Amino acid sequence: MSGVSRVAGRVARVLTACGRGLVQAAVSQFAGVPLLVGSLLSIVFLPLGLGVLTAPVLLRGTRAFADTQRRWAREWSGVPIASPYRPLPRIEPGPAGRVELCRQLVRDPATWRDLLWLLLNVPVGALLGVLPAALLVNGLGGILVAPFLVALTTAHHLYWTLNIPLGALCLTAVIAAAPLIVKGHALFCSALLAPGRGQLSARVDSLTDSRTQVVDASAAELRRIERDLHDGAQARLVALGMNIGLAEQLIKHDPEAASALMVEAREHSGQALSDLRDLVRGIHPPVLAERGLDGAVRALAMSMPFPVDVRIELPGRPEAPVESAVYFAVAEALTNAAKHSGASRAWAQLSHDHGRLVAIVGDDGIGGVCPTAGGGLAGVERRLAAFDGVLVVTSPVGGPTIITMELPCALSSPKT
Repeated sequence: MSGVSRVAGRVARVLTACGRGLVQAAVSQFAGVPLLVGSLLSIVFLPLGLGVLTAPVLLRGTRAFADTQRRWAREWSGVPIASPYRPLPRIEPGPAGRVELCRQLVRDPATWRDLLWLLLNVPVGALLGVLPAALLVNGLGGILVAPFLVALTTAHHLYWTLNIPLGALCLTAVIAAAPLIVKGHALFCSALLAPGRGQLSARVDSLTDSRTQVVDASAAELRRIERDLHDGAQARLVALGMNIGLAEQLIKHDPEAASALMVEAREHSGQALSDLRDLVRGIHPPVLAERGLDGAVRALAMSMPFPVDVRIELPGRPEAPVESAVYFAVAEALTNAAKHSGASRAWAQLSHDHGRLVAIVGDDGIGGVCPTAGGGLAGVERRLAAFDGVLVVTSPVGGPTIITMELPCALSSPKT
């Protein structure tokens, strides 16, 4: 029975490989060719504005098709292919948003590698996909059909006779090599669809740069906390101790002066406590710890000098560092709108989809916002980069300004 099982298993593997090869061949022609032609035409017509509507759809379709090939390579042949795509921010509806999305897609080197793969996969996918099935059909024809034709016909007798050893050779080849041929196609896909060395190097440089910026920002934050403690709470506590000491000396000889010093000491203690509370709010706002990101953003919106529409759809809570980063990012965006935009209203949206937290802050102000080195938005960008997040600003002159922040994160269970 074990021998029969091994034979049955080998036959199943060969038939499975042939079927998978035919699927690869079919999709390379009937899905790859339309995607390639449509994507290239859309990119060509982008300067005329004609490709703005079709380019995002077709290029995203190309990515989905390439991701399917990556999944097949992993599941069918054990060839893992990492995804090389840069994270795309969620773009607001409208012409400006679609133009920004097209720009992001076209600037991504992975887009052009996908298109090159589509082009080369037309012949390679067809050849490697059909080859196992062709070998199987020729092998079975040579072994099962050719002997009957040799016995029953006299015409082309030599031709059918030669087909018998040729069929045996083809059948041997397909039994030995069918899964390897499918794996060869997976390796071909890996060569083009995996992140290139330049992309990996750029990714390492980006992570190194973001880590350096985060370390520098953390050091600057520690210095600020030290300075605030030294100049604020510490100074008040020293004055408090001196007043209490003087009051101890005067309480027997001059009770009125001692009482005045104690009143002043009580004022210093209240001011020191207020300074400490302000310092703690700057590190991690208590409302964020108590009410979560949802409640903290709503409280922040209520403190703005103009109406802020808030829409939050979070089925759980992010991890504390991510929660803090998003809160301060939203706070910076709203504060900038209040100070510089001249807006009459603003809005804030938070959502979580496919493992990514998206925060969108907009206002109806004068627009023209551009992140500058050392500015608040540049600091937000550094803060998000520590979590592999991105920030995109869409702010034409005349408004509106839309700031989109997106970073990968998991949410806790609502029960938790």
